Amino acid sequence: MGDTATLSSKFQISIPKAVREEQGWKPGQEFAFLPHGKSVMLVPVPKLEDLLGSLPNADPTGYRDRNDRY
Repeated sequence: MGDTATLSSKFQISIPKAVREEQGWKPGQEFAFLPHGKSVMLVPVPKLEDLLGSLPNADPTGYRDRNDRY
């Protein structure tokens, strides 16, 4: 089992330093809480600039967005 943290009376949790450093998480970074059965996954929300170029061979031809739907 890894590091642990305690939920405060204000419903806050401090992420252990070892976890923050291993993951490269920084102050102000945004996270999503994803329900997974009786657990929750904590996932960093990527910034748009981090995603640019992540699909270099993607073909945008024929792309549809929400405005194209009936």
